[in-house]
Amino acid sequence: MKKLKFVLMALLVVLFISGCSNDDKKTGGNTSEENTTVADLDTVKAQFKMLGDIPIPADNPMTAEKIELGKKLYFDQRLSGDNKTSCMSCHVPSNGFGDGKAKFVGFEGAAGARNSPTVINSGYYHSNFWDGRAASLEEQAVGPIQSPVEMNQNMDALIVELNAVPEYVTSFNNVFNDSISKENIGKAIAAFERTIVVKDTAFDKYLGGDDSAITDEAKKGMELFVGKAGCSSCHIGPNLSDDSFRNTGITGDDGRFTVTKKEVDKGRFRTPTLRALTQTAPFMHDGSLATIEDVVKYYNKGGGSDPNKDPLMRPLYLTDDEVKNLVAFLESMGGEPIKVAAPKLP
Repeated sequence: MKKLKFVLMALLVVLFISGCSNDDKKTGGNTSEENTTVADLDTVKAQFKMLGDIPIPADNPMTAEKIELGKKLYFDQRLSGDNKTSCMSCHVPSNGFGDGKAKFVGFEGAAGARNSPTVINSGYYHSNFWDGRAASLEEQAVGPIQSPVEMNQNMDALIVELNAVPEYVTSFNNVFNDSISKENIGKAIAAFERTIVVKDTAFDKYLGGDDSAITDEAKKGMELFVGKAGCSSCHIGPNLSDDSFRNTGITGDDGRFTVTKKEVDKGRFRTPTLRALTQTAPFMHDGSLATIEDVVKYYNKGGGSDPNKDPLMRPLYLTDDEVKNLVAFLESMGGEPIKVAAPKLP
């Protein structure tokens, strides 16, 4: 009898242990996610850098007077051919310095081919526009003014028009010790645009040592960003952009090819910064994705079907929870909207 009791007790112990083991399997047991240590997070965190001061070209130093002149020009509709459009028309402060549209609406209602890129942090790029055709912010600043589908203003005619405004003549002379010119117009607008910077985000506070600045979900998203999702392959460096050009699979636009004429560049577009992402919807060069979650899901499926798609574009196999965590991380880079009051124009 005693021997039977002993056997039964041993059997119960085995069943109990087996049950615990099965429960661990059902619940995932001790997953690596649950066992993520502070040291692990610190290793991931160390792969990011805080954004420093915006680069200032030696031939265009910043002054308060130049910034104010650039701001006036940015808001002035006289810079367009019909005096109805300004830089601000497509790069609106309250819309994250974009226009909130999938594709811009240009001169006299012309349908734009691409999304209006935000001005935010544009001074950190090595080149500007989606296809990188402007080598500097100064060059970018005057491009839309002369574009037939954007502001459609003849530059010589604009200089004549601005010279008829005494306050502008005086301002250009004071700022540049020079007359009104295409080069000086570009320098003034670029100086103003270099003040449009977002770098004091929740994520930056976290990088600065405030561990409570972002949520646990965002921290998990940060791990995915540099790990399973592989976002850091392109979104690296302090501005979270490799300043390169990638084809994410969206068809219908030759992109960088229009600048270089190289087959390899067909469908490639500049890697944008991820800072201020919560302010700058819709996304992608064609504005085809309405939300940050839409963007993550687009990348999760491996992007689109363009034949020249970057080999880095592949299915990520993120779970629904992982998608949410990655979105939370990207949202932590949103920052506060930049408020710019319209200047009094001369």
